Amino acid sequence: MNLDFSQIVPYIPFMLEGIWVTLQFVIVAIIVGFVLGTVLALFKIGSIKILRRIADVYTSIFRGTPLILQLMIIYYAAPQLLDYDISPFLAAILGFGLNSAAYVSEIIRAGIQAVDRGQTEAAKALGIPYRQMMIDIILPQALKNILPALMNEFITLTKESAIVSTISYLDLMRRAQVVGANLYRNFEPLLFVGLLYWSMIMVLSLIGKWIERRLNVSD
Repeated sequence: MNLDFSQIVPYIPFMLEGIWVTLQFVIVAIIVGFVLGTVLALFKIGSIKILRRIADVYTSIFRGTPLILQLMIIYYAAPQLLDYDISPFLAAILGFGLNSAAYVSEIIRAGIQAVDRGQTEAAKALGIPYRQMMIDIILPQALKNILPALMNEFITLTKESAIVSTISYLDLMRRAQVVGANLYRNFEPLLFVGLLYWSMIMVLSLIGKWIERRLNVSD
């Protein structure tokens, strides 16, 4: 086997920097996806028909088309229409955030509808406003039930973040490609970056389990 990992040693700091570069846009995209997904979920269960329709169409589009296509449209096609050159970082946030929102909205919608209807009826009987009822009573219970599904979505988002290498964003995957091109050796840098991705996912999984245990203890 023609392997020589010593050749990538000088490039290890360069590749390690990709962890923070990757996490930067992933964290922001997760926040965007969660906030927008929550709004869409509330639209879907609300009584305003046009908002329900907008949320359903949004979810259908972003779940029914490939993420890489959405990213390409935002980075390459949108500037053609808007006459504005979008940065790879902003394109990554928008692409992943908007896509994640479609999936998060379905997760949250299912979680809200799984809450005992008696909770809603009791809140209405006590005269609690709808907004306060959702924030203080329904959403906290729903989030506890859907935490594993949300963590799985965030883990998937982190793994799929490698797609941003296609728009020249210097994430982990792109840095492995750069090192491979410089050394004319691809296996070693790709394997090293693969271990970094795996480590990130394991840390996220442990954090998710810790949060889940904390929530169960607080019951």
